[in-house]
Amino acid sequence: VQLQASGGGLVQAGGSLRLSCVASGRTFSNYAMGWFRQAPGKEREFVTAINRSGGSTYYADSVKGRFTISRDNAKNTVYLQMNSLKPEDTAVYYCAADTLGVLTSRPQEYDNWGQGTQVTVSS
Repeated sequence: VQLQASGGGLVQAGGSLRLSCVASGRTFSNYAMGWFRQAPGKEREFVTAINRSGGSTYYADSVKGRFTISRDNAKNTVYLQMNSLKPEDTAVYYCAADTLGVLTSRPQEYDNWGQGTQVTVSS
């Protein structure tokens, strides 16, 4: 499966952005989807994940209450709504698919990755 992320940009602290990730193929609804991020000089870290149906979600503590993951299986798309952005949210954001459908924060469980989209939050 191929993943195409978009929606990144430059925003002031306190602002909002919505990222989108479109997947190719006809079995998107079988995949659990996740968002990860990587800041310069840091390791890739888990942000959030959503199960196949969209009925279960999982968030890193650092984004809980500010970010919301959702999906539209009819459009093969997963979204990341980011509100109350902080400078420490600055990173390249990656979407990923777990084709086994497991809801997990472990990056090694995801077997397909998008190319990343840059999010920069200015103070």
